[in-house]
Amino acid sequence: MLYLIPSPIGNLADITFRAIEVLKSVDLILAEDTRTSKVLLNHYGINKPLSPYHQHNEHRIAAHLADQMREGKQVALLTDAGTPGISDPAYLLVRACIQQDIKVECLPGATAFVPALVNSGLPMNAFCFEGFLPLKKGRHTLLTQLATEKRTMIFYESPMRLVKTLLLFMEYFGAERNCSVSRELSKKFEENKRGTLEEVHDYFKEKGVKGEIVIVVAGLSG
Repeated sequence: MLYLIPSPIGNLADITFRAIEVLKSVDLILAEDTRTSKVLLNHYGINKPLSPYHQHNEHRIAAHLADQMREGKQVALLTDAGTPGISDPAYLLVRACIQQDIKVECLPGATAFVPALVNSGLPMNAFCFEGFLPLKKGRHTLLTQLATEKRTMIFYESPMRLVKTLLLFMEYFGAERNCSVSRELSKKFEENKRGTLEEVHDYFKEKGVKGEIVIVVAGLSG
């Protein structure tokens, strides 16, 4: 059995009672970063074997982990924040489990793009989640395609690249396209800045940026 456990995106209280129960019951917890996950686990008094599972080792160990589950081991997967598989490792392990007829269950819980979208003030009836932009290869092609996307678009970005990415969006989508940038969601200094791409770019250009970033951009109107 594989459990995919959403972890809080900031506030440690944003975890479900069921997630805590599952984490206390499994034989092994896989963590994207064991140091980050230990903070959460220690907070709730969970003491289970912990093993790293991340983008640098998932290709090598996914099949082996599935073999262990096939033999009866109960395993939970935690990523640093949010739901496993949403711009975080999980797909290869889930696929390996399905190929071996191992039951996979994803618990409901925290995902950063949902509150960012809901409080953006932009249309929510149809949207597309793009995650992190390609760093180099494929970026121009993707942004050219998205320039005519009519659905609301959602992106993840690092604080170091936020200003450059907003400038890039102005180039491809137009400076007057509406957007919302959310950072530090669920934390003490949560901030949601709304306006045109140009207005939001100018705002963050003049201040330091910290925390996890979600950018929500309006689709092409008309």
